[in-house]
Amino acid sequence: MVGQEASPSAAYPSRVSRWTQTWRTGPSEHPPGGSGRQDYPGQRLGLPEHGVGSAAGFGRRVLAIVIDWLPCSVAAQLLTKNPAFSALALFAAITVLSIGIAGRTVGHAVAGLRVALLDGRRAGFSAAVIRTVLLCLLIPPVVYNTDGRGLHDLAAGTIVLRTH
Repeated sequence: MVGQEASPSAAYPSRVSRWTQTWRTGPSEHPPGGSGRQDYPGQRLGLPEHGVGSAAGFGRRVLAIVIDWLPCSVAAQLLTKNPAFSALALFAAITVLSIGIAGRTVGHAVAGLRVALLDGRRAGFSAAVIRTVLLCLLIPPVVYNTDGRGLHDLAAGTIVLRTH
């Protein structure tokens, strides 16, 4: 873990379900200091507002997925008879392997992002599989909370952080 990154794991009491973490009201939604208001994404998780280790914005995340999707789509169009399914399968395989091994995809690297567990460690293969399967359903990534975590990140216990 990079020294500038905060450890957000303490923000989640053990009684909070991994599926509902931030989607319900209650004390776990309030940022440190007890103001009851969150001024920026990731504040209640103890993340910095800007720079390395801060929660990734929606724009960077979209850029990353487009960069990852386009080569898969082109390859599927050129090499297979069922390009829609083939592109999705190729995208899923590359995403799981990339996140499982390196903690990020090529698109994440270009956009200056990485996928991490809530304690800041690199997401492993189990989190990568959960996250990717739900990402391929499309709805989980576009339904997200105030920390910028989509349903796929909530289910996998991950967050996308900026690397620069």
